[in-house]
Amino acid sequence: MDGNQSGTASGVSRRALLGSAAAVATGVITGAGTAYAAPGPGVRTVPDLWHEYAREPYRHPQIPFVGRAGFRGGATRLPRRPVVADVRDFGAVADGRTDCAPAINRAIAAAGAAGGGTVRIPPGVLRIEGLIRLGHSHVVLRGAGSARTTLHATRNLTELIGPYGSRYGGDKSSWSWAGGLIWLAPEARWNSLTDAIRARAWPFEGWTGNRREEWRTLTPIAAARRGDWTVTVTDPAGLRPGALVLLRLADDAGHTLLEHMAGDGPGPESYTWSDKSKLLSYVPYEWPVRITRVRGHRVTLERPLPLDLRPEWEPRFTTHTAELTGSGVEGLTLEAVETPQRPHLLDLGYNGVVLQCAYDCWVDDVTVRHTDNGFGLVAASACTLRRTRVTGRGSHHPYFCREGSHDNLIEDFTIEERTTPVPAGTQLHGINVEGLSSHNVWSRGDMRMGTFDSHRGMPFANVRTDITVNNNGRHGGDAGAGPLFGARFAHWNIRVVNGRAGLMKIDGLAPYSATVGINQVREFDQIDVPDFEGDLHSRLELYGTTDVVRPANLHQAQRAAHAAGRT
Repeated sequence: MDGNQSGTASGVSRRALLGSAAAVATGVITGAGTAYAAPGPGVRTVPDLWHEYAREPYRHPQIPFVGRAGFRGGATRLPRRPVVADVRDFGAVADGRTDCAPAINRAIAAAGAAGGGTVRIPPGVLRIEGLIRLGHSHVVLRGAGSARTTLHATRNLTELIGPYGSRYGGDKSSWSWAGGLIWLAPEARWNSLTDAIRARAWPFEGWTGNRREEWRTLTPIAAARRGDWTVTVTDPAGLRPGALVLLRLADDAGHTLLEHMAGDGPGPESYTWSDKSKLLSYVPYEWPVRITRVRGHRVTLERPLPLDLRPEWEPRFTTHTAELTGSGVEGLTLEAVETPQRPHLLDLGYNGVVLQCAYDCWVDDVTVRHTDNGFGLVAASACTLRRTRVTGRGSHHPYFCREGSHDNLIEDFTIEERTTPVPAGTQLHGINVEGLSSHNVWSRGDMRMGTFDSHRGMPFANVRTDITVNNNGRHGGDAGAGPLFGARFAHWNIRVVNGRAGLMKIDGLAPYSATVGINQVREFDQIDVPDFEGDLHSRLELYGTTDVVRPANLHQAQRAAHAAGRT
C-alpha cells in the first residue's frame, strides 16, 4: 500500500449536479464509437452496452456479472436472529466511563457457545479499552441504532496487539490497511494471525494461513470458461451441497493467468510481469464459493466462474481455514478517541470494522468516527456493507477491499467531509480495491471526499455505480504491485462534483473497461498513464451526461434481471 500526497480541486458544484435527476451536461456523448448530440432534459437513454450485456451477461468483455454480489447472493433482507445475550447482563454499563470491552466480548462468547444469536447493546455511550471480536459464526452484535448506541474506543491496535510491520519490508505499519477495533474473523484464524504479529513474523492474511500452506486438494477441475456455473471434477467424493470451497488457480512461467485477468491479447502479453514481486505474491488466485449441487462429476456453484479454467493453471477445489459465516454488526457507532491523523503508512490502528476470512456476513447501519481506516474487507467474500458512514477527523482508507476479497456489496455508503484540516504528510484514498480482488460492487454512494482508489495489485471485474463523488483523493500502490486495473471495471452513472477525471473516466486507463454515464471531467492533479500498450478495448458511452443512463444502477439492474430469470 503506497501512494502520493492527496490534493483538492474545485469545479462543478454538488448542487448543480444533484439539483435535478434530469440534468444533462452539455457536450458530446460517445457511444459504441459514435459521437452524437446530448439528449434533451428529461430524456433517459439506454446505452448499447446494456443491450449487449443482456444478450451475454456472464461473458461480456467489458461488464462483469455482479448480480449475486453480497450476502447470500445479494439478499435484500438480512437475518433477524433472536436475542440470546444482553451485554448489561455481563457487566456492561452505558455510562461512558466503565470499560465495557470485556463484558461485550463475554456476551459474544456466550452467544457463540449457544450456537449463535444476537448480542444486544443498549442505547448510550459504552467505553471500550480493548477490541471487540466476533469469532463465532451466526452471531450478531446489535446496538439500538447508529444514532443511539456508541462504542467509544480509547486505544489503538498497536497498543492492544503490538506493532505490525509489512511482509514486504520497510518501516510501514500494516495497521494502515489491516485490522479493526471491531474485528470479524474466525477465532482460530484470528489467533494464528495475531500470534504471528506478536512474534513479528509478518503473515499472509487470507484463507490458507500465515504462509499460504494450510490447504489440501479436494479435486482437480476440468477446463471451463468464464461465466460457467457448472464444472466437471475428477473426484466429487469430498464435495457436498452447501460446502464452501476454494477455487485455486496457479500461474505458469509465462504469467498467462495474470494476462487473462488483464483481458488477454497483445497488451498484457507484452507487459513485464516478472519484476512485480508484490503482485506475484498474490498468486495462486483463490476464490471462495459455495457448492449448490453435485450430480456425478458435475458440480454447480452459487456464482459463475470469474475466470477461465485452463489446464496450465492447475485448476482445483481445495480446503481452507475455517470461515466465519452468518455473522454481522448492526446499529451502532464506533467512535475512536480523536487524535491527529498520522503520516502516511504509519497508522497506529484506530481502525473501524473489519471482516476477514468471512463469507456471507454483513454490517448494517454502522458509523465510524475519527478512525485511521474505516471499513475493511480482507480476504472476505460474499459480504454486504449497507448504510455505513465514515465521519470525523479524516481517514487514510475510509473503505478498503484487499487480499483477494471477492463478490462483496457496499451500498448506501457515505464518506463525510473531514472535520479538521488535512495534516501534512497524510494521505486520503477513498473506496479502495487491490490485491486481485474481483467482482465487488460499490453502489449508491455519497463521497464528499476521496476517490475510486484502484490501488494496483491488479484488481479486476469490479463495479462502481450510482455514486456522487468529490474526487479529491489519490490512489496508492507501489510499482511492485503491478497494474492499476485488470479487465472489466465498470463505472456506471457517476457524478463527479469537482470535474476531476482521474480514476473516474477510465476508458484511457483500464483494459476492457466500461465508463457509462459520467459528466464532463478534465485531467488535473494525479494523472495516470495506461499500464498496457495498444488498444485497451475500453468503452465510453453517454459521456457528458448526468443521471440519464438507464438502468441508473448497474448492480440493481443485474440483480433484478437475474432474479427474474432474464440472465
